[in-house]
Amino acid sequence: MPQTRHRRRGWVLPAAAGVASVVFGAGIGELAAAILAPPSSPFVVVGSLLIDLAPPWAKDAAIALFGTADKAALLVGIALVLIAVAGAAGVLEDRWPPFGQVLIGALGVVGVVAALTRANATMLAFAPPAIAAIAGVLALQVLVRRLRVREGGRVADAPGASGRPGAATSPRPAEGGAATSPRPAEGGAATSPRPAEGGIDRRRFLGWAGGAAAIGALAALGGYAMQAGSRAVTAIRETITLPRPTNTATIPAGAQLDVDGITPLFTPNARFYRIDTALAAPAVDPSSWSLRIHGMVEREVTIAWEELLALPLEESTTTLACVSNEVGGGLIGNAVWLGYPIRELLRRARPGADADMVLSRSVDGFTASTPLSVLEDDRNAILAVGMNGEPLPAEHGFPVRMVVPGLYGYVSATKWVVDLEVTRFDAATAYWTDRGWSARGPVKLSSRIDVPRVGQALASGPITVAGVAWHQHVGISAVDVQVDDGPWQPAELATAISTDTWVQWRYEWDAARGNHTIRVRATGADGEVQTSKRQGVVPDGATGLHERSVSVS
Repeated sequence: MPQTRHRRRGWVLPAAAGVASVVFGAGIGELAAAILAPPSSPFVVVGSLLIDLAPPWAKDAAIALFGTADKAALLVGIALVLIAVAGAAGVLEDRWPPFGQVLIGALGVVGVVAALTRANATMLAFAPPAIAAIAGVLALQVLVRRLRVREGGRVADAPGASGRPGAATSPRPAEGGAATSPRPAEGGAATSPRPAEGGIDRRRFLGWAGGAAAIGALAALGGYAMQAGSRAVTAIRETITLPRPTNTATIPAGAQLDVDGITPLFTPNARFYRIDTALAAPAVDPSSWSLRIHGMVEREVTIAWEELLALPLEESTTTLACVSNEVGGGLIGNAVWLGYPIRELLRRARPGADADMVLSRSVDGFTASTPLSVLEDDRNAILAVGMNGEPLPAEHGFPVRMVVPGLYGYVSATKWVVDLEVTRFDAATAYWTDRGWSARGPVKLSSRIDVPRVGQALASGPITVAGVAWHQHVGISAVDVQVDDGPWQPAELATAISTDTWVQWRYEWDAARGNHTIRVRATGADGEVQTSKRQGVVPDGATGLHERSVSVS
C-alpha cells in the first residue's frame, strides 16, 4: 500500500522538499566557503570543473551563442540542472528512501572532487561542498518527514488503509488488542484529520520548505558579504598609483575617423571582451604575487610585485583578439597597456638553445603555449600591470597579465600570470592545445563592417560604409569594399597607431534603391590579401569576408 499512498500524494510536494533542501545546502556551502576556503565555493568549483571537462564543440557553441556572457549562461544552466536534480531527489526520498539522500550525497562528492582538483585548492577545499551536501541531506530528511502526519506518537502517511482519499487512519491498538476510538470533540463528534492533499497540511509544509530555502538564500548572501578577500583586493587595486611610463604611447593625428557608429579607436575597459576559463576572477593580492621563470634556463628568475613596478615600464597600444571570434565578430578590443618587456626578463634567465616555447601559467591553473621567438623579438610583448590608464581590472588579470601582439589570446594573453616555464612544444602542451586547438595561434588578417548598422534605415544617395581591419604585428596597407558583385573599390584608411593595432577605414558609397550586399577585405602590409575562403574558428581562427545586407529606399 505505500506506493498507492505516495501516488495519491503526488510528486509536487516531495519535489518542493528536494528543491528547498538543495537550496538550503547550497547556501550553507557558500557560507562555509566564505569562512573556510573562499576559492572553493560549490558553484564556482563545479562550474569550473564543467568548463574544463566540456568538449571543445560545447565551449565553441557557448561562446558563439552567448559571447562574453558565456559564464553567466553556465551559472544559469547549473542552477536549472540543480533544481531538476533536487526535485528528483525529493521524489526519490519520499517514495524509495534513502535514494534521495544518496543523490544529494553524490552531488556533494562531485563538489568535493571539483574543489580538490583546482589548481588553487587549499587544505580545506573539500569542506564547503561536503558541508553543503550534509546540510542538504539533513534538510531533506526533516522535510520529507513533514510530509507525513503524526498519529499515536508515530509517523504515518495520512491516507487510511482503506485507500479512501481523506479517510482517517486506524487508531493504534490499545493493550489487549482492542482499538481505541478517537477522542470525541464537544458534542460527541470525532475529530477529523487535518485537511489537505493526502492528509498533509499543505500550507504548513510549504512554510517549512520556504523557510529552509530562505535560510539557504540568506546564508549564500551572507557568504557573499563575507568574501572580504576579493573586496580587499579590489580596495587595494583602487589605491594603486601606477608608475609613470618611461615612454608613452603616441596616438597620431588622423587615427580616429569621424564616422557615427564606427568602433571606437580604444575599447573602454568595461566593454573589453572577456573570454577565459575562470568562472570567478581570482582575487590576487599584489603583495603576495610573484612570477617565476624556470625550466630550460641557465638561471631561475623570480620577480615580485614591487620589483616589477620599480622597473622601467613602457606604454604600448595593442589590439587583442580571441581565436573564437567569428568573421565580423566582436571578440576583439584595442587598449593602451602599461608593462615591462618579457624579453628583458628572459634575458636574465638565459633560455637554452634547444628551447622553443614558454608555457605560461595562471594562478588558477590555466596554461598557454607561446613561441619563445615571439617573446624574444622586438614586439611589445609585455607583463602588463595597467590598461587604459588604470591598474588592470580584476576580470582582465589584476595584478599582472601577458599581452603579446600578433597571437590569439589562447596562446599568449595569460591573465593572473604567476609562472613562465621555458620548454619545448614537443615536451609540453597547454590548456587549449590539449583540446584540439593549434599550438601557435598567429592572428589572421581580417576586417569588419561597423556601419551601416544591421537594420539601419537607409535612403538612396551618399552613404558612408566604415569599420576596422587588423593584422597584428604585420599591419594593414589597404582595405577594399565591394557592393553586390561589382568591382572592389579602395576605402580610405585612417592613420594606423602601429602595426600591432587595428585601423579604421571608410568608403563613400552612392547607393541606389534596392537590396544590396556589402563586403570588405583587407590587405596586409606584407601583401597578403584577406581570403574569401570560409573557415570556422577551430583550430586556429576563422577566415572569410565579412558582409552585410542592407535595404535602401
